[in-house]
Amino acid sequence: MVVTTIELNKIYHEDCLDFMGKLEKEQPPLLVDVIVTSPPYNINKEYSYYRDNKEGKEYLHWIYQIAKKSFSILKENGSFFLNIAGTPSDQFLPYDVATQFKDAGYKLQNTIHWIKSISFEEEDVGRSNGTIRNNHNYDNNSNGFAVGHFKPIVSQRFLTDCHEYIFHFTKSAEVKLDKLAIGVPYQDKTNIGRWKSAKQDRRDRGDTWFIPYPTINESRPHPAVFPEKLPYLCIKLHGVRDDLLVYDPFMGIGTTALACLELKVNYLGTEIDEEYIKIATENVLERKNIIEKRSEDKKGRKIVDWVSSTTSAEDPEILGER
Repeated sequence: MVVTTIELNKIYHEDCLDFMGKLEKEQPPLLVDVIVTSPPYNINKEYSYYRDNKEGKEYLHWIYQIAKKSFSILKENGSFFLNIAGTPSDQFLPYDVATQFKDAGYKLQNTIHWIKSISFEEEDVGRSNGTIRNNHNYDNNSNGFAVGHFKPIVSQRFLTDCHEYIFHFTKSAEVKLDKLAIGVPYQDKTNIGRWKSAKQDRRDRGDTWFIPYPTINESRPHPAVFPEKLPYLCIKLHGVRDDLLVYDPFMGIGTTALACLELKVNYLGTEIDEEYIKIATENVLERKNIIEKRSEDKKGRKIVDWVSSTTSAEDPEILGER
């Protein structure tokens, strides 16, 4: 029998290193299936509490400690999805961070590129891709288009940064994934049946994920929030099951928790900023209400469909006496 003092589906106001130490000391240790997170990048972001400007070696040592501690509370077949990016002046930062995970014992099983914005030229769009061609008008003055959001970099030296990394670490690099759970349809339908692996109109999404930020008109309460679709896809890729446990060491305003609610899996989170936890708690409560209403509406539609299929349109008990 497993006895634990850790309450699931809760965001703890605690440093992640201290919290992971508690998970490790549980009897037996409370191990997690998936860790998905985005730590501070050490690029002087203006968080309300945390100071994002450690000295370089200090920052990397801190990342190493997180990697090492997380290794001890992740299941043998678990996945750690780490979202990280560099800056124009420090392009090596993501690789330096990845090296700390390697030194802590992790294997890099997949490198996923999170594309926030992308541009297309007309001649590069496949003829069979009707979705893109039908939704974008080309004219003589413009032979391409761009989708997604980005922050322009005003520089003669550096390109605007339109992507970030999602490093998928595991303990063995041999963890089987549910790739078709996040699969996409074939652009060329003739591929279905042509290849032995193509038995349905669904293929591996690959390691390039286009996930645009939603358009937000009001100010952001947190300076570095990834879209909910990012943890949602990571968790589904690992494989969803009833007893899955997801942990986000830097929960922020609760984005990973929202993805877990949508996927009906358990989560744990830590955050050192009380204000962010308050916002996260509000976001979680609001999402629970939305999911509950969605479920009630779905049940209502099923009842209507059942009544429609089992009664006559002239049934007085349904329509009332005329």
